[in-house]
Amino acid sequence: MSGLNGGGAGSRRVSAGPTAVEQLSDRASALDAADELAFLRDRFLLPKGVVYLDGNSLGALPAAVPGAVEDAVRRQWGTDLIRSWNDNAWWDAPIRIGDTIGRLVGASNGQVVCGDSTSVQLYNALTAAARLRPDRTVLLTDPDHFPTDQYIADAVARALGLTVRRVPMRELPDVLAADGHDVAVAAYAPVDYRTGELYDMAALTEAVHATGAVVLWDLCHAAGALPVELDAIGADLAVGCGYKYLSGGPGAPAFLYVAARHQDAFDHAITGWHGHAEPFGMHGTYTPAPGISRARIGTPPLLSMLALEAALTAFDGVDIAALRAKSLSLTGFFLDCADELLDGLDFTVATPREPERRGSQVSLRHGHAYPMVQALIARGYIGDMRAPDILRFGFNALYVTHADVAGLAAELLCIAVEREYAAARFAARSTVT
Repeated sequence: MSGLNGGGAGSRRVSAGPTAVEQLSDRASALDAADELAFLRDRFLLPKGVVYLDGNSLGALPAAVPGAVEDAVRRQWGTDLIRSWNDNAWWDAPIRIGDTIGRLVGASNGQVVCGDSTSVQLYNALTAAARLRPDRTVLLTDPDHFPTDQYIADAVARALGLTVRRVPMRELPDVLAADGHDVAVAAYAPVDYRTGELYDMAALTEAVHATGAVVLWDLCHAAGALPVELDAIGADLAVGCGYKYLSGGPGAPAFLYVAARHQDAFDHAITGWHGHAEPFGMHGTYTPAPGISRARIGTPPLLSMLALEAALTAFDGVDIAALRAKSLSLTGFFLDCADELLDGLDFTVATPREPERRGSQVSLRHGHAYPMVQALIARGYIGDMRAPDILRFGFNALYVTHADVAGLAAELLCIAVEREYAAARFAARSTVT
C-alpha cells in the first residue's frame, strides 16, 4: 500500500481484516523471537492485561524502584535520619545521578547535574545561555515547542530585556544565516513532542555556532530513547526530564547539562545554597561552587532522586545504538501495520516515515482522536492524545514488543470499523488527555 491517506469507508475491511491481522501477528512473533533486547522487558513491572504505549509521557515502573524507595523511606529516612546525607551519600546524589544520565546522553562526567523540575532547569539554563552572549538581543525558539518551553522563553526575555522570535525548526538555518548576528541563544528540541519528528542536532548546533550564538536543547523526548552525543556535537547546554523514557516516576527530577567549557561563566537566575562553594559556611552572599556543582540549587527531592537512580539501572549494559535499532524496528513495524489495516479509515500519519527523521514514537491524526484513545484504553492499550487531533504512541524499546504493536493496530482497526469511539462514555474529557 502507498500509506495512510484518509478518506473512504472502512467497512470493506471487515472481511479482509482477520487475515491481515493474523499475518501481521505472525510477523511480530518472528521479530520478537529475534529480538536480542527482549530480556530487558523483565526489568519492568508491567500490569497484566495492559499494553503500555505512553512511555513518552510517563515511563513504566522499573522493577528496581519499589525496593529502592522502600529502603530510602524505611532505613535511610526512617532509621538513619539526618545522618543519611553523609552515611547514604544523599549529598552526592545530584552529581552521581547526573553522571549516570550523562552516559546516556553522550556527556563525560562532571557536566550533568540532576535535581529540581524541568521548568526550573529550563529557566536557569536559558537565563545562563543568554548571559553567555550579553551583547546580543534575540532569543530564538520554536512556535511548535512544548508550551512550557515557550512560556519560559518569554519569561527569560522579559527579565533580561530580550526579544523572542518564534522560528520553526525547518526555517532556523535560513534565519540564522540572515540575522544570526543578533541571536544570543537558540532553544529547541530534537524531537517534536506531538509528531515524534526527529531533527539533526549536530547540523543545527553547527549552524547556531556559526553565528556565534549558543544552543539549548530540550531532551525530554530524546534522552533514553535514542543516541544523543552532546559532547561530540559540541552542545552548549541541555535539559531533560526524568519521567519519560528514563522511567524515573511521576515528577521525577530533571537534569541539566552544561558543557565544561561554559561552567566557569555559568550565571543562572536561581542560585541556592547547594550550589555555593561552601554550602555549610552559611555565608550571606553567593559564591558559586566550581564545575557543574554550581548548577545545583536547593535541597533536591531525595525520594524521587533515589527512585530515578534505581530506574536508571534498567539501562545497565544496554547499547544505546542497539536500543535505537529496536526502536526503529518497532516504529517502522507500526507504520506497516497502519498501512495494512487502517488505510481508508480517516487516519493520516503525522510522523515522518524516514527512519532518520523519527524519534521513538508514532503519531496518527484522526478527527476523533480523544474518544478513540479512550476506547483504546478501555481495551487495555494505553496511549494518549494531543490537541487537536493527534493520537500518540510511545515505543520504549526497553519493554515494548512487536506483538504489542501488532495488537495496537488490530485494536485501532476494530474501534474504527465498529465506530466504537462514538460511544457517549468516551466523549467526556478528563483534565489529562
